[in-house]
Amino acid sequence: MTIELECYYSLSSPWAYFAGPRLQDIVRRHGVRLLLKPYDFQAVVVKNGGIPIRTRPEPRRTYHDEELVRWGRHLGMPIHPQPKHYPRHAVGDPNWNKYAGWMVIAAQLQGLDAFVLSHALLRALWAEERDTSLPAERIAIADAHGYDGEALQALEQSPAVLATYDTYSREATERGVFGAPTFVLQGERFWGQDRLGFVDRALERLRG
Repeated sequence: MTIELECYYSLSSPWAYFAGPRLQDIVRRHGVRLLLKPYDFQAVVVKNGGIPIRTRPEPRRTYHDEELVRWGRHLGMPIHPQPKHYPRHAVGDPNWNKYAGWMVIAAQLQGLDAFVLSHALLRALWAEERDTSLPAERIAIADAHGYDGEALQALEQSPAVLATYDTYSREATERGVFGAPTFVLQGERFWGQDRLGFVDRALERLRG
């Protein structure tokens, strides 16, 4: 039986970006089925006790930036701690970080491996300072990685995609998810890209 690893996250999370390469390695080595589950971060996290970055006191926000720089150096992954197109305070479009998540869900519902698309969208925001809230940018990113970007973008707000997004958000609330990324393996939660080592060892035990 194939083991499933669920990943609840937001397409605006720098920590989900950092998780990408190691998560892909873990999935490949253990032969697990990865289920990407973008969810409504702003709505769910507050319910479950998380504190979104824009609502934290200034010392917490500046420390967050320092941590991003440290982790970027540690992992050898480029990152801008305050990228041009990440709204730190006021948010004009409340869906700005949902569109990319909807595109990932659309790809997954089409039976495609959405991991490469997901990581490319995260990298575009945090390392390349591209505005992933723009349809043209998402289409270009998808096309550059072998997907049909226009077709996926057209499905982003389809009933099936939005219903799936709502389901993932409800699951995240019920499972006590309060951050991104949160991995769930057979009901056990692992919060944060720095917990992937625990995910790896848990999968070793299951396989053994």
